[in-house]
Amino acid sequence: MTLSSRHRDDARTDAAARPLDVLNFVTNQEAQFYERQLQTLASFGVTPTTVAVPGKSHSASVKAGTTGHRSLLDYARFGTRALRHSLGDYDLLHANFGLTAPPAVVQPRLPVVLSLWGSDLLGEYGWVTRRLVPHVDAVIVMSDRMAAELDRECHVIPHGVDLDTFVPRPQAQARAELDWSDSEKHVLFPYPPKREVKDFPRAERVVDRARDRLDESITLQTISDVPHSEMPTYMNAADVLLLTSKREGSPNTVKEAMACNTPVVATAVGDVPERLDGVTPSAVGRTDPELVDGLVEVLRADERSNGRDHARDLSLERMGERIRTVYDDVLDEAR
Repeated sequence: MTLSSRHRDDARTDAAARPLDVLNFVTNQEAQFYERQLQTLASFGVTPTTVAVPGKSHSASVKAGTTGHRSLLDYARFGTRALRHSLGDYDLLHANFGLTAPPAVVQPRLPVVLSLWGSDLLGEYGWVTRRLVPHVDAVIVMSDRMAAELDRECHVIPHGVDLDTFVPRPQAQARAELDWSDSEKHVLFPYPPKREVKDFPRAERVVDRARDRLDESITLQTISDVPHSEMPTYMNAADVLLLTSKREGSPNTVKEAMACNTPVVATAVGDVPERLDGVTPSAVGRTDPELVDGLVEVLRADERSNGRDHARDLSLERMGERIRTVYDDVLDEAR
């Protein structure tokens, strides 16, 4: 069941009058969307303190060319530090990602907001998250699909996009900066190929089959170790963004592509179907043939999308306002 956050035109005024100190638990404090969340909330009167799980997350390990997951010892060390910090002078605790929730629900002092990112609910350890969800004061999820997985009210607040950074640019100019050929079609797979959940082998299959149907050269472009500030150039240089993930919550790459008017072809994961509803040219597929048909159709159309018109409600400011509203509601109920 979904609970919509109330829209408050005077949210910034309220925030200035009521500053908050928020303790954040997180698995990966270097995640771009988490950093942007903290920066945005600062403009709404929120002062954050972060306690992160030690060691490298699985995605960070893959990006660095290594393998492995955090150990139980890493999470035990995190739990000890987290509980110690919870004794500090904070107004509220925000647990970001389901596996940070155990110390959050154990500590007895602070009201708790839990944000779920996708794999923590729909992946291997979703059972852990489900057991902890009833014991927090509010739950934020990325999509309606995630909300439907839980037997409680949720706030659907997807990660926001910097609409001042991700803007449409001339494709020829972006391609020149990347030294991409103008005589080819460029399909952007916006992740390192080794990230298993992103399913690069499926992307290769889909592009190979699209090549068989189109009488032109198609290059599948992948991205590794590219600063986030450079991503708009890749989005604008590409003819289409291809997402073949096995599961997602609310993938930022799709929303960033929309903001650049880059067409998207994607699997029906997370909130992708609702995000791409009305976005043309773009396509959502559940099977390989559907993805191939969508990719061929988009490449034949050879035009930019109207995605930015559908991304305007996904700004960082709107996200910050809605999260701040959740904080205020939780604190009001705790009083």
